[in-house]
Amino acid sequence: MSHVTYKVVRHEDGWAYTAEGTYSETFASHALALAAAQRAAREQRAPGQTTSIEYEDDKGEWHREVASGRDRPATEVEDNS
Repeated sequence: MSHVTYKVVRHEDGWAYTAEGTYSETFASHALALAAAQRAAREQRAPGQTTSIEYEDDKGEWHREVASGRDRPATEVEDNS
């Protein structure tokens, strides 16, 4: 099982959260950014539907797989501010 950590950080003229190197939008307050990170972490853990997926790998080959809707990552929110 994979693990995703959402980190609340200062960003531009406000606050944001990061996950796996990507920043969220900027929020006006720390509390708003923290609430958004907690919501994103909760949604990431929620099960979805099992579905067929297709993707191209780095060699240009196409693959078909079944993605389980129950295969969700563990998540946490880190707030060191």
